[in-house]
Amino acid sequence: MRQNSKPSPASALALCVALSVAFSPSIAGANAPQLQDAAGNYGITGASRIHFTVAQVGGGGIVGDFGKFSGNFRIDGANIGRSSVEFTLYPESVETGESRVEDFLKSSAVFDSATYRTVTFRSTSIKQTGPDTAAVEGTLTARGKARKEQFSVKLTDWNNRQISFKIRGSIFRSPYGMDVGTPIYSNVVEFDMNIKGQKH
Repeated sequence: MRQNSKPSPASALALCVALSVAFSPSIAGANAPQLQDAAGNYGITGASRIHFTVAQVGGGGIVGDFGKFSGNFRIDGANIGRSSVEFTLYPESVETGESRVEDFLKSSAVFDSATYRTVTFRSTSIKQTGPDTAAVEGTLTARGKARKEQFSVKLTDWNNRQISFKIRGSIFRSPYGMDVGTPIYSNVVEFDMNIKGQKH
């Protein structure tokens, strides 16, 4: 966590899930694909960014990114609701620009990355909310605890082989046993992610 960011489970990964919901056959606009055109299996590329922020009383907080993640999503060409997303985040890769903050986030007080090496997200529901937006709901698992979380997704770019989304979500960290520092540091981790997918 950079001097502003984080104890958060892998909200970021959930974001990825939201990806596959952003379009429907009725999408209008030069850059918005028809659902059938965007259909296929995609791998999340290293050009993606998983960014998070944890606010602090009086201003400031913790801000950071995760450098290592992986995932896939599938866009169903006939029914967006049958699309799916799987995402894995590696807490050991947290980056905040401050080694002492990063060490703290990796410690047993927060991610306990030595014991729990991954945070995962599996989508259970994808619903279109607008011409280029969707809501993705799924199971987020961190530190051995699994909870239902939801992310908002917006389509930002697309061509025949690649697709990009902006994903946002707010995750409460206390249910995952990461509530250290509250109430000075917010119990909510804000995720702001740019997810890029490459068609297989």
